[in-house]
Amino acid sequence: MPVAVKKKTTPSTQQDLDDKIATSYAFTVIDLFAGAGGFSLAAKQSGAKLLAAIEFDKWAQETYKRNFIASPNGEHKPILYGDIWGVAPGDLLKDTSLQTKELDLLVGGPPCQGFSSHRLGNAGVDDPRNSLLIRYFDFVKVLKPKVFLVENVSGMLWKKHADYVQKFKNLAKRHGYKIVTGDPQIINSRDFGVPQSRKRVFILGVRSDLELPTDFTWPPEPTHFPPTSNEVTKENQPAWIPASTVFKKRIKKSDPNNIHMQPGAPMLERFKKTPLNGGSRLDSGFTLPCHEIHKGHKDVYGRIDPSKPGPTMTAGCVNPSKGRFVHPTEHNGITARHAARFQTFPDTFIFEGGLGVTGKQIGNAVPVALGVHIISEILKSILKYD
Repeated sequence: MPVAVKKKTTPSTQQDLDDKIATSYAFTVIDLFAGAGGFSLAAKQSGAKLLAAIEFDKWAQETYKRNFIASPNGEHKPILYGDIWGVAPGDLLKDTSLQTKELDLLVGGPPCQGFSSHRLGNAGVDDPRNSLLIRYFDFVKVLKPKVFLVENVSGMLWKKHADYVQKFKNLAKRHGYKIVTGDPQIINSRDFGVPQSRKRVFILGVRSDLELPTDFTWPPEPTHFPPTSNEVTKENQPAWIPASTVFKKRIKKSDPNNIHMQPGAPMLERFKKTPLNGGSRLDSGFTLPCHEIHKGHKDVYGRIDPSKPGPTMTAGCVNPSKGRFVHPTEHNGITARHAARFQTFPDTFIFEGGLGVTGKQIGNAVPVALGVHIISEILKSILKYD
């Protein structure tokens, strides 16, 4: 069984935090649909022993290998599997030398395209990717972790997807788990020190033989608040972190993720006409035929406002045509490193692949700082690790 390890040191920088990860661990974690490893890095920074991860995407696998497996510092290296349909849950028990009910925490974010709120009408109802939510539970049934945590887009809660969510909840109850609060909950990353507004759904399940503390709060109480809120003015709490923090520190020229889309001459002129620090395409006079139909799409080709939390980093976060992803003051889109900073990845974390696939990995990840906060709450209140 994993042994609780008390850790009192508070690292002063992100690099200090990465460097202090020891060879003794407080708890065990397996990450399904791991992507580039946002959840995994959050678990690692919380002191976890990462036993295994499953990820199908080729470039996300390469990123995961580089940052979690190929590191030469002698740490424990997780086993990385590919297609989740080709992995038997029982194999994870055998390969990781786990016993049923021994795993502390199972995390994962099934691919969310089927649940995306951008899909109009009944699009996505029968998307085969939705079944990956149920596939996640196949591993819960066999591993029997003490706690499981699922992350997905808020569109998952749309009425047209209710059958999938209800089936998941029924499976949890049938196999001895209680969904905390009974339903999925929406959490906005900006409320927990992440410099972007990002609403995502989280499902927290606890094995029925574990006692849930009466004072456990789910979703967690926010740690950061609007700059004008009473919490900031009266309780001396920190305010939401503005996007400006992402751009303050210069990116090293040697950083392989210091790349952005190169606009053509016509687009460059439009960017030059877009006011700095939050201007939109409407300010530049730029209109496409689709903009006449969908007048609400004013954020595309818009600049990021550095005075507010940034926009949600999506799979298209390095493409100005996909949202408000133009640099606040420069005439181009944000770099992959800027996007990674919005997701609170350290600059030492390198994403593999070209710009498009890199942006996809970053946009699909769980913000690391949010993951650390949630996992810390689970450790302290449910798993009783200090």
